[in-house]
Amino acid sequence: MKMTEENKKSTITVEVVQNLVKKKDEIEEQIKAYYDVLEDQGGVGMEGPLVDVEGFPRADLDLYQIRTARHSISCLQNDHKALMLEIEAALHQLHAHERAKREQDQQEEAMEQERTLPPAFARVDHVTQGSPASQAGLRVEDEIIEFGSVNPGNFQNLQNIASVVQHSEGKSLSVAVVRNGQRVQMNLVPQRWSGRGLLGCNIQPLRR
Repeated sequence: MKMTEENKKSTITVEVVQNLVKKKDEIEEQIKAYYDVLEDQGGVGMEGPLVDVEGFPRADLDLYQIRTARHSISCLQNDHKALMLEIEAALHQLHAHERAKREQDQQEEAMEQERTLPPAFARVDHVTQGSPASQAGLRVEDEIIEFGSVNPGNFQNLQNIASVVQHSEGKSLSVAVVRNGQRVQMNLVPQRWSGRGLLGCNIQPLRR
């Protein structure tokens, strides 16, 4: 009894594909064996004549063996064609399943990471091109979860961040943000530049 399309999709595995390929190899071996039989029979092949010029069966050939080999080759070639289509469909389904599984794993990983990330306490709403913040990789909409020694547990207001910046001029600060649900770590060096302040960005506190 043939499997339904739904059952086929649910049971396609690497092992299933390997078994199909093994069957294909076995059929190809059988076809080769029957062609060898035809080669031994005077090389008549699939189309060579089995009668002499006068229309009598050739006495130098085993006609039964030749007809059996030709019929078997024809049947096996049909089976081989059908099996190749089945292998192609199985590979397509297997790759689609693996791609869907990878995407699901990535989504679950992102959700898990998002659940374990600490709450952000501030958001970046402006970054000036060429500023220390820009060079460090800070972007608009980044949500800050760590700014030097400031974290969600001790953040009270923006003065906390301003104080860290003033005391860290020319020094590297570890900054962590949430961007697209992912934690992004960077090093920011507050310093004088052509614009105002030491960072070149605007930060707003988040109300939780």
